[in-house]
Amino acid sequence: MKNLTLRIEEPKLNRARKIAAERSTSVNALIRDYLDDLIAREDRQVQARVELLELCQTSKARVGNKNWSRGDLYDR
Repeated sequence: MKNLTLRIEEPKLNRARKIAAERSTSVNALIRDYLDDLIAREDRQVQARVELLELCQTSKARVGNKNWSRGDLYDR
């Protein structure tokens, strides 16, 4: 595991310390958990894009001819 040095304004650090204490953890653990969640979300988004692209490429669905105009949509 690598160390990381952060520069953060004192009021923000004090607030983070208070939150960490309320959760019986450390600021370090809060940041580590946040980064884990961030990476997991990003990985899910990337996987979803890959799956969507695969679905688009393998889909047999076809779009029919456009037989309406934009104006028709408002003439209901």
